[in-house]
Amino acid sequence: MKTEVLLRRKFLNGEIRQSNQTGFLNVNDLLLYGNQWRIMNHMKTFDYNSWYNSSSTKEFLKEMETHFGKVIISKKGKTGSRFVHPFVFIDIALSISPELKIEVYSWIYDELVKYRNNSGDSYKKMCGALYIYCKNKSKFSEGITKTAKMIKSAVGISDWQTANEEQLRLRDRIHENIALLSDIFRDNNQAIRIGILKALKK
Repeated sequence: MKTEVLLRRKFLNGEIRQSNQTGFLNVNDLLLYGNQWRIMNHMKTFDYNSWYNSSSTKEFLKEMETHFGKVIISKKGKTGSRFVHPFVFIDIALSISPELKIEVYSWIYDELVKYRNNSGDSYKKMCGALYIYCKNKSKFSEGITKTAKMIKSAVGISDWQTANEEQLRLRDRIHENIALLSDIFRDNNQAIRIGILKALKK
């Protein structure tokens, strides 16, 4: 999937944005919620600049760049957000508090980004298959919008950027089912209805 989507992962009392293209995570989000957590736990706020300018961080970032290339990306705009490589994100999270490490480590091993990209690709495949057998092509986009809402409802989610792995896997199965069944039935309404039901039964 080529289009960048910012996934939103639950973290403490908020969310952390993550790019589906690079896997990089938003450090501004981490600092906001991490420092809120520190304040609630009667700790001094974490200073990103002190972390960044320390000699140990400089050595770490240099080594990271040798292996992975650019590991900190600053995006311009009002927020001036920074996105960092997952390993850099872990280092900052551990500096904020070692208690956060289990949650953050788990993100490195999950496959949320992969499933988000897969379900985006399968969506395009489904749309292509449905277009072939669409009886009124002038109203195709209207029909696809309705289908997308039905799939969201079936999966039980209102925003795909907050979906978990299982929800994205289910979405992918629905897309694949509909694409396959539209070719068998040559009736989009039937393909959509049965495609959703079949995926939910697994």
